Amino acid sequence: MSSIMTAVANGVGEIVLNRPKALNALDQEMIDDLTPVLQRWADDPSVATVLVTSGIDRAFCAGGDIRAIRDFALAGDSAAITRYFSSEYTLDQLIANFPKPYVALIDGAAMGGGLGISVHGEVRVVTEKALVAMPETAIGFFPDIGSTYFLPRLPVGVGRWLGLTGARIRGTQAIEVGLATHSVASASVGDLADAIRSGVPLGEALSRFDEAPAADPLPLRAIADYFGGTDSVPAVLGGLRGGDDWAREMAALMDGCSPTSLVVTADMIARGATSSLDQCFDRELHAAEQITVTPDFAEGVRAVLVDKDRQPAFTPASIDDVDPAVVRRIVGD
Repeated sequence: MSSIMTAVANGVGEIVLNRPKALNALDQEMIDDLTPVLQRWADDPSVATVLVTSGIDRAFCAGGDIRAIRDFALAGDSAAITRYFSSEYTLDQLIANFPKPYVALIDGAAMGGGLGISVHGEVRVVTEKALVAMPETAIGFFPDIGSTYFLPRLPVGVGRWLGLTGARIRGTQAIEVGLATHSVASASVGDLADAIRSGVPLGEALSRFDEAPAADPLPLRAIADYFGGTDSVPAVLGGLRGGDDWAREMAALMDGCSPTSLVVTADMIARGATSSLDQCFDRELHAAEQITVTPDFAEGVRAVLVDKDRQPAFTPASIDDVDPAVVRRIVGD
């Protein structure tokens, strides 16, 4: 049974993500189901708009199926790892280049791979329940799904902050930094979906309903001060540790992450700032193939998603001991 449902009516092709036990995390089957639907709709004159919604309340899409990737890595199945990431990035690229309005309604968590199937689209609507993050450094991975392209194009320092710390942003904060385009109150998100499904013009439908309650503004000045430059990761951490309560909280988030992943992430975001989206996807695929076979990836996923003890033993344990040769091997070029 597929974990997506589709329907076409009134010029709208709708995809409903429906893998509730995994909070709609994208497994290989979902990716394989989503891609041909979108390819078909791109050329289908009966589809003028694509609408992507969730069949569950708690999440839009909690990310990629990282536990399965860990299993592939432990089994030495590199072909399955390459197939997964290659097909996921192909899907994200299809959305980024989609020739028609692509609308994602985010009423819950959208993390990692969940941003891949939303942020690349033209219209991203969040509610006050939306929770957006790129938490990969905590599991020995790095922000992927084309994020090494879009993160460095957010307001000064924001992309590096999100990528290095895995910090979560909520509701209208996603609009504040450019990850979302519109908001609607959670109580009205179903009515908005109904209006779009019924063929109401997109602009009119989006204007019919109250915006989501405003979230607290982000500390953009502090983010720019600490994360907006080109300082090395050890230098960023040093500055945070000597800063105010917010800065020390960010340092604590980074201290829980794989040191190697932090350095890889900073390098990938810096390179992405002067790369095309296609180049970023190519670099991310190489890095994903390399980093998933490192001990930190298996250990990070174990600590966060398998045993859930949140006590990873990363190697090396200190940012000062990260091997530049390992970073170069992962990042490539």
